[in-house]
Amino acid sequence: MSQTKELTHDDVQKIVSSYMNDDHVALVEKAYRFASICHRDQRRKSGEPYIIHPIQVAGILANLHMDPETVCAGYLHDIVEDTGATLGDIKELFGPTIALIVDGDTKLGKIHYKSNREQMAATHRKLLLAMSKDIRVMIVKLADRLHNMRTLQHLRPDKQRRISNETLEIYAPIADRLGISTIKWELEDLSLRYLNPQQYYRIVHLMNSRRDQRVAYINHAIELIKDSLKDLKLGPNVEIYGRPKHIYSVYRKMVTQHKQFSQIYDLLAIRVVVDTIKDCYAVLGAIHTSWKPMPGRFKDYIAMPKTNGYQSLHTTVIGPEGRPLEVQIRTHHMHEVAEYGVAAHWAYKEGKTNGVQQTLDSRKLNVVKEILELRKESNGTDEFMQGIQSDVFADKVYAFTPKGDVIEMPVGSGPLDMAYQIHTEVGNHTTGAKVNGRIVPLDYEIKNGDIVDILTSSSSAGPSQDWLDLVKTRRARNKIRQFFRAHNRDENIETGKQMIATQLHDAGYDPLALMTEEKSVQVAQAMHYNTADDMFAAVGFGDLAPVGVRNRFTADIRQKERSDRQAAAQKALLEDHETLEKPSEKTKVKQAKASSEGVVVEGVDNMLVRLSHCCDPVPGDSIVGYITKGRGVSIHRADCPNIANAEKSGQRLVTVYWANPNGDKTNYDADIEVQGYNRNGMLNDILRSINNSTRFLNSVNGKVDHNKMVTISLTIGVRNLQQLELIMNALKNIKDVYVVKRVIH
Repeated sequence: MSQTKELTHDDVQKIVSSYMNDDHVALVEKAYRFASICHRDQRRKSGEPYIIHPIQVAGILANLHMDPETVCAGYLHDIVEDTGATLGDIKELFGPTIALIVDGDTKLGKIHYKSNREQMAATHRKLLLAMSKDIRVMIVKLADRLHNMRTLQHLRPDKQRRISNETLEIYAPIADRLGISTIKWELEDLSLRYLNPQQYYRIVHLMNSRRDQRVAYINHAIELIKDSLKDLKLGPNVEIYGRPKHIYSVYRKMVTQHKQFSQIYDLLAIRVVVDTIKDCYAVLGAIHTSWKPMPGRFKDYIAMPKTNGYQSLHTTVIGPEGRPLEVQIRTHHMHEVAEYGVAAHWAYKEGKTNGVQQTLDSRKLNVVKEILELRKESNGTDEFMQGIQSDVFADKVYAFTPKGDVIEMPVGSGPLDMAYQIHTEVGNHTTGAKVNGRIVPLDYEIKNGDIVDILTSSSSAGPSQDWLDLVKTRRARNKIRQFFRAHNRDENIETGKQMIATQLHDAGYDPLALMTEEKSVQVAQAMHYNTADDMFAAVGFGDLAPVGVRNRFTADIRQKERSDRQAAAQKALLEDHETLEKPSEKTKVKQAKASSEGVVVEGVDNMLVRLSHCCDPVPGDSIVGYITKGRGVSIHRADCPNIANAEKSGQRLVTVYWANPNGDKTNYDADIEVQGYNRNGMLNDILRSINNSTRFLNSVNGKVDHNKMVTISLTIGVRNLQQLELIMNALKNIKDVYVVKRVIH
């Protein structure tokens, strides 16, 4: 349980009254009253009235001294999602700014997605893009997540782990990039508590066990520092105090540096806060005069601030008793930015007399610029979120240009990543690179403090395809791909047209009759391309599989053929029913055209056909066949990744279809995977559900991880896709089952 004191609305009012004017305090009061009415009949999982949560979120924001719009949004952030009130109501009562912040924080709960992962990615994408319009959207979300983490003990263990993992992967890095360390550290510590409780409580116990000795040591060191600073005459505002290391940072050091707890000396550090930058360096000189600094442990974040605005001097010295001692030196303003980050820019600075707000030009924030660029360059939600994870929230390395500009990149980046970070044209015309005055290969991994000189030539032909394997960042990769799309567009268009024409011809269709200008435009629009040439270029470049485009061109024809076959099949079934003892010759001939697996190869009779075990298609699935060497036609689901591999290896695709989409035998194997929390009786519930729907349960395998999450792999026999979907939907309704999916091997 969190040690943080739970606030009341009166507490929040006292906080905001200390720095807001009367009109703004009244606006906050209005937001509270509206939230109280909307949430009056709701309760949290803990059984407490729901309004307690908005009060705590508003209180966190008030303690950051946020502006009235943000504190109001803290009270209102769940109203649109959880009550009958609408965004229009908020806009009418509180104005467009508060409505924008609330909208950015509203989850996409009313939209249906294929998976929880897709919904989570879409929610995060909306949050990040809303954040690029107004940073306060994310500050409210961080406050919301912080209080949810403080009360996570009321949820099931599996939900605790899922939410903690999401917090550690998404929200703590966001807080770090925005410089709000006061929230970042608490999010990380609380996440560790639920993800690895054994290590969390072990570290807490070890830190408490010798705490008195460490505090005494730090107090002794502080007195020595005060003595060494007496001659500097720094004034009365100097603050010197011990700073305890956070639990998660100790854990990270133990994991990444393979250290035991007894080997970590900086569990407590000393922070010196002064008035001016000049005083910072004076203090540094005095400390280095008193104690010998440790080589390689000095960092000047004042001269070279972090991208989130953090500034401070960090040094580690051989302190009293010969033990390493970490000291941080900063000004009062730097300390405010270090604790509150971006929030410090939105906080009121002039007190409650006039409420003047110090605004922030969000375009100057690197994190916002990166998000906006990734939005433009990404194709779809998944690619956008992958770019956020790999480029925006990854650990960073800092390098210099020859002019002294600092370039920030993910760890592992090379000269090409830096070139494209500087400018697209610099990247496109790169011919080589010098690092610290020495020529290096393009696969060189840039290190902190490197001076990197990108060598360019205006006569350069542009990027090489090999560069795609050399770059680390998604931004650089996208820029290289954009170059090839743009410069080889005409060639890609012709290549794409030829590939689709070949596909149509091999499938027995006339390309000239189908690939008319009007039909090409219709297909392009159906596949979300602006023009037919854009679609053909995507095929030629390799972004779009030609078999999918071919199927779009032939969809109407194949639909008619299916309707005709179904009508003929129904007629044949009627004839069979009338002549059960003596099947007609017509029916015998029709049945001979289908393989023993119930699949018809269009235009070919007596062809050996086998269902592929990598994706296990069943009647009702969209299927594709390709001719193998010596094994006839292999039948795959249309979404099977092996189809693309077959095309690349030159194997010819053929059009196939089910003779009877409803199935004409009782057992088609289907592999499915069930993921959930390993409670008592889980396996019995799953097996009981399956046995209620099919007699064919061919194999069961399960494994449980250290977090008690179970993965059960099953092979079942079904008649068709409809039966399989009924079985999977029934499994999804079982308590503590979170994912049910078909498996492609």
